[in-house]
Amino acid sequence: MQPHHSTPTTTVAISNEERAFFVAFGERLAALRKARGHTQVQLAELLGVSQQAITAYESGQRRVPISMLPLLADTLSVTIEELIGAPARRNASKRGPAPKLQQQLERISQLSKARQRVVSEVLDSLLAQPAR
Repeated sequence: MQPHHSTPTTTVAISNEERAFFVAFGERLAALRKARGHTQVQLAELLGVSQQAITAYESGQRRVPISMLPLLADTLSVTIEELIGAPARRNASKRGPAPKLQQQLERISQLSKARQRVVSEVLDSLLAQPAR
């Protein structure tokens, strides 16, 4: 049996600006995940990480590895710029939700779980209708 070697972890102090970025990133991640109808467990499975890692990312307690950003953005159907909250480039090709839709998604994410469920059920019923 091989001895277990743990990788030493170093704690690096971060500035208030960095902390604010990671908290905002986590809130954006949670809103995008919920808007796509994924649970933390489902997103964790799609990314190959634990549900606890998703919780830590969404709470701003843990940084998402840079190498995971392309997969995360692709999984949530957004650009990396949208994921990290960077201003959209004017000449960038249209991808992801329109600004108004994004604002609505953010507002929905601030609602209580019960009200989010109602909005989700309304959207599900509308999306289930045949296209005209």
